[in-house]
Amino acid sequence: MNYARIILFCVAALGAALVHAQDHGASADQRFEALYKAEWTWREAQFPGRDDEDRESADADTRLPDVGPTAQTARLKYWDGVLKQLEAIDPKQLSAANRVNFAVYKPQVENLAAGVRFRDYEMPLNSDTQFWTSLRFMADRPLKSAAAARNYIARLNDVPRYFDQQTANMRAGLKRGFTVPRAVLDGRDESIAIFTRSAKTEDSDFYKPFAKLPSTIAADEQAALRADCAKAIRERVVPAYAKLLKFFRDEYLPHARTTLAAEALPDGKAFYRQQIREYTTLDLDPETIHEIGLKEVARIEAQMREVMQQIGFKGDFPAFQKFLRSDPQFYAKTPEELLMRASWIAKRVDAKLKDYFGLLPRGRFGIEPVPPSLAPFWTAGRGGRQTYWLNTYDLPSRPLFNLTALTLHESAPGHALQGALTYESKAQPEFRTKNYISAYGEGWALYCEKLGKEMGIYQTPYDDFGRLSYEMWRAARLVIDTGVHHEGWTRAKAIDYLASHTALSQHEVETEVDRYISWPGQALSYKLGEIKIVELRARAEKELGTRFDIRAFHDAVLELGSVPLPLLEQRIDAFIAEQKAKAEKS
Repeated sequence: MNYARIILFCVAALGAALVHAQDHGASADQRFEALYKAEWTWREAQFPGRDDEDRESADADTRLPDVGPTAQTARLKYWDGVLKQLEAIDPKQLSAANRVNFAVYKPQVENLAAGVRFRDYEMPLNSDTQFWTSLRFMADRPLKSAAAARNYIARLNDVPRYFDQQTANMRAGLKRGFTVPRAVLDGRDESIAIFTRSAKTEDSDFYKPFAKLPSTIAADEQAALRADCAKAIRERVVPAYAKLLKFFRDEYLPHARTTLAAEALPDGKAFYRQQIREYTTLDLDPETIHEIGLKEVARIEAQMREVMQQIGFKGDFPAFQKFLRSDPQFYAKTPEELLMRASWIAKRVDAKLKDYFGLLPRGRFGIEPVPPSLAPFWTAGRGGRQTYWLNTYDLPSRPLFNLTALTLHESAPGHALQGALTYESKAQPEFRTKNYISAYGEGWALYCEKLGKEMGIYQTPYDDFGRLSYEMWRAARLVIDTGVHHEGWTRAKAIDYLASHTALSQHEVETEVDRYISWPGQALSYKLGEIKIVELRARAEKELGTRFDIRAFHDAVLELGSVPLPLLEQRIDAFIAEQKAKAEKS
């Protein structure tokens, strides 16, 4: 099927529909809603089989996305057409709800178009996340019917075509010097190789949903489906990974660029500024962000030294770091112990949520270990509305004094709570409930680490030091990201900076620095988002005084879902005005 031709047809159909709406005197709201609904339906069809826990239609997908250059060019044409139509809509003529939608939607489409314009699809990996590891997440969705199982097998059979397109894109990136830096790629070939090594097909990650099929499927059909799945893994998936592994080792690694900075890429300065805009939702230059980071580092370091004195440690800061990194009391002995400690922290948080939030989600999250195929180069944890993934790989690099801050960030009241509330907000269009803006989401989760102290979740001074070390980690990101991508820092300088300012293990320090090098801009979102939320809370407390209600404030922050920081600021200013007006009436 020629998907590029379908895209071009959709562009024409969209334009015709909008012209028809304008000719029939449609309001600005009607034209805007027709535009985003058509684009969202089209967008969902463009990216089948992706690893999205919120994509309820994934069971119906029989293929993986078309990521070839022809399809990419057609997508850019479609999104440019959408942006042209958006320019013709005056936001002032929209309803209040649609003005918010417009403020979220327009930069969302601008970022999508910019990604294709910079041809970022020619670098479909970084040191942390790659298309070949992300693919295994489709195996985490339970199969609820025989049809869903057959569609899943069809997606497995599509893996060779998908990998071939990604490989061709990576070759194009190599040709123009648009690659991940060679310095951060050591060992990443193992994340491909692991998928080629299963002694039995049934041990493959991709076979996981077939281990327990629903009883509504007859036994003989279950057996046939399992046989078809095993065949697809054996004859299609494993050979595709083996072919990719050879390309990665023989072509990509030897010819990946030797520079580090995003600004060293083709059109790199513009690319890095776009990354900053996308991940922070702010129009800040690298120099300003670097200075913000240095000031935050100095502030947090003073607080860390205060906690060190409270503990009564006799020695300097490097000696304290060495003590934290080496004393057995701070480390779990087994993966189960780490998982149980995280579960206990999460349950203690659960008991306090009603005191800090008026609106709580119906959804609940589980805690799972990071899969072995991902764990060596993943962060300590990662959270979504359904799952808090905890990394149990290399336990000596997972200190328990960091676990409270990590759990607050990744589960509740961080990502799991915020994500569930957004997902359950049926009044919002899907381009908002199924979208994630890093500055908002990561800023909120980092704020929740600080909120945990107010909630009484940190039980020891060591835990509180871990909280500050985690905050320092995010402040140091502002310095390191801009240092590497704008100031010309080396990898060694970045590693030394992070190691000397935090209590992170050496393993975490190195994997984190490699993530910032290979994923420019993303690391900036956490601290800049948290700074804005803390600033807005201080403003609300000052303006409202004794009328300030922490539950109402948190509800106001969360009610819009994932939004750009300027829009969040507008909402909190309106919240303050509403609270004042309410007080005057009472």
